[in-house]
Amino acid sequence: MQRFFKSVLTISALSSLVIAPVFLSIDTASAQPVPIKKGTDASYVGAGFAAGVTSGGQNNDDATFGGNVAGRLKLGSTPFSARGQINFSSETSAITPYVSADVGIANNTNAFVGVGYQFVESNGKPTPSGNKDAVAVVAGVESEVAKNFLVYGNTTLGINAYENSSASAVSINGGIGYRFK
Repeated sequence: MQRFFKSVLTISALSSLVIAPVFLSIDTASAQPVPIKKGTDASYVGAGFAAGVTSGGQNNDDATFGGNVAGRLKLGSTPFSARGQINFSSETSAITPYVSADVGIANNTNAFVGVGYQFVESNGKPTPSGNKDAVAVVAGVESEVAKNFLVYGNTTLGINAYENSSASAVSINGGIGYRFK
């Protein structure tokens, strides 16, 4: 009988040593606030729509509706990203690589502003962001809405982006992205 009590006492002591840290860590964790992470560090590629909202006033530079392919590569722990965007119409496309500064504005959500250069594949042919090569300024928002999926939207300003015109082109772009990193 004494041997039985020794076994029960030993098992109880060992169980207490195993279980006590679990209860202590739960109590400690519940006493501390959980920090909410602002912004997203997602690198992604996505696709969606591109709508030109301006016209240069000449032939072949009317506001054009088309599509876009966009991507973001987060640059380490810095607030900067390397990005790319292709706005296309039925006739040609404008390829815009740019660098952005990103600011976390809510849980899994960034606002960003960037600058780059757009290369129109066939100058004179319409795209949602103009019909010639130009400096581009981009401002937008992106948000992770589900595991590995984001929605994004931006406005792109192509400065002096129409042939035979000093007008700037403005396009509104949006889509759904897939996180790869």
